[in-house]
Amino acid sequence: MIKGLYEAHLPVSNLLESIEFYKKLGLEVAYQKEKLAFFWIEKEHSWLGLWETDKVETPYHPSLRHIAFRVDIDNMEKAKDWLEQKGIKIKTDFGFPPEKQPLVLPNYPHAHAAIYFEDPDGNSLELIAPLKVDFKEEFQMMSLEEWNSKK
Repeated sequence: MIKGLYEAHLPVSNLLESIEFYKKLGLEVAYQKEKLAFFWIEKEHSWLGLWETDKVETPYHPSLRHIAFRVDIDNMEKAKDWLEQKGIKIKTDFGFPPEKQPLVLPNYPHAHAAIYFEDPDGNSLELIAPLKVDFKEEFQMMSLEEWNSKK
């Protein structure tokens, strides 16, 4: 029945500024009107809606105002440089400085490589690549570089 996630939505304070930011990420505008824009994440499969609204004042919480974009592991290894070239600052919420990112999340029993950043309104964005699903070994969070050296 369910095949995947088709859409997600985020609040923004300035739609035109946000459109430029998401275009920098390589997303294509699928639909736009005065206070709303949809971007294709994967054309005809998933899109992101941006709504210009005062709801952007809602404080951030992981259950709100967060989107994770799936990327291939090869792209994840280049993600930090890719973001920095676009002038996008990497978040260091987990205590890992930018030079130690991307990081590997111990979502037992799964392992994912991820890197976090924000859009102009502080919405939390993530690039994520599954590394191992149903991984039976518990581990501490580490850099992707450390993970690769343990292979």
